[in-house]
Amino acid sequence: MLCVDYIIGTEVLSVETNLICLAVAIIGGLLLSRVTKRLNLPAVTAYLVAGLLMGPFCLGALGVPGLGFNSLHQVEGMSIVTQTALGFIAFAIGNEFRMGQLKTMGSKAVTIGILQAVVTTALVDVVLICLHLAFPNVISLPAAIVLGAIASATAPAATLMVIRQYKADGPLTKLLMLVVAIDDAVGLLLFSVSFGIASALESSGFSVIGVVVEPLLEIVLSIGLGALMGFFMDRVEHMFHSGSKRLAISVAFVLLTVGLSMLKFEIGGVHIGFSLLLVCMMTGTMFCNICDTSEELMERAEKWTVPINILFFVISGAELDLQVLINPLTLLVGVIYIVARSTGKYFGAYGSCRLTKCSDAITKNLGITLLPQAGVALGMAITAATLADGAIVRNVVLFSVLVYELVGPALTRMSLLKAGEIRPEGKTSSRKINEPKDPVQLH
Repeated sequence: MLCVDYIIGTEVLSVETNLICLAVAIIGGLLLSRVTKRLNLPAVTAYLVAGLLMGPFCLGALGVPGLGFNSLHQVEGMSIVTQTALGFIAFAIGNEFRMGQLKTMGSKAVTIGILQAVVTTALVDVVLICLHLAFPNVISLPAAIVLGAIASATAPAATLMVIRQYKADGPLTKLLMLVVAIDDAVGLLLFSVSFGIASALESSGFSVIGVVVEPLLEIVLSIGLGALMGFFMDRVEHMFHSGSKRLAISVAFVLLTVGLSMLKFEIGGVHIGFSLLLVCMMTGTMFCNICDTSEELMERAEKWTVPINILFFVISGAELDLQVLINPLTLLVGVIYIVARSTGKYFGAYGSCRLTKCSDAITKNLGITLLPQAGVALGMAITAATLADGAIVRNVVLFSVLVYELVGPALTRMSLLKAGEIRPEGKTSSRKINEPKDPVQLH
């Protein structure tokens, strides 16, 4: 019998242990979703809580192989699952950018996407800079500036899962998907500029390449790579007629796109990289606009990716570091950050919706649906960790993600419900649907 081991950090973990752990994660998340359903909470919340319970601060701390994630190193080793899930999520969001839809609300989405992000960043910056001026020892000026930019980021994964679970549909849902996608590009640019300014304040130097050129290049190259992958995906799809083979091609291309988007290199002192979310969104956008059967393939891919998406949220829950709750300073700055960011998101969306003459249902509810925050913000926080006061940035973002991920999906559901865009959940069991109705079929 061949036993394969691999190393994560200082640990040697067997493949069978990790497979058992992943299986338990899916089953645990699904079982817990039965509880949250009775509480009228989205399934996403169940998966995140399951991750917390299985994480290294709860069941994982017992050290029983396969029962939970025994350390953060083990959780980080599951990044191939989370990156793959993010790729499929972004690919699905790209499906919303169909030309017909862009013609009806494209300009509104761009205006709202940019304005709400800028307003949120500006408000959080002002609040945290005032906190710095009043209590310089609590937070530094560079950290305050960077946190303002991180506040603009919205997590698309939780939003998409809530929409799918409740089969939400309507003007608010359609606009929300577009705004969330645009938010990623705007947030990336705001963070790059803010991080460049923060670095300049610490080093007394200013890099035009780092602040302007590199972030713009990342956005342009990500869109270009995504468009190219979407085009080639369509060309290869035309070579096959079997539904299962075309699904296999779709999955393979998304995996290839995720892998390519993670490449980083340097040319003439300029750091070149891609945004996984932007690349995969653009792949989905290009593909859905040039492929006649894209809707059918998207539906097939959605069913195929259900277990991966569950794992994504369970692993995300396990990644949440509960040690940040021990530090009173982190809690203080974290609460201020959450209040300022939530206010910025709500009123930024409210004001931009008024400006673009959206309906009252959209104007009053869009801001709440933009509160979830996770992977993109954590990625920015990791980059910001290189600052002298980077630890406070990381811990505040970890605390806010813990709060937003647990509360955000429920608030999104509530807003979509208020807007009348959530259909009642079907209570017909798939077991009964698949039961043979003709007695002859039993023989």
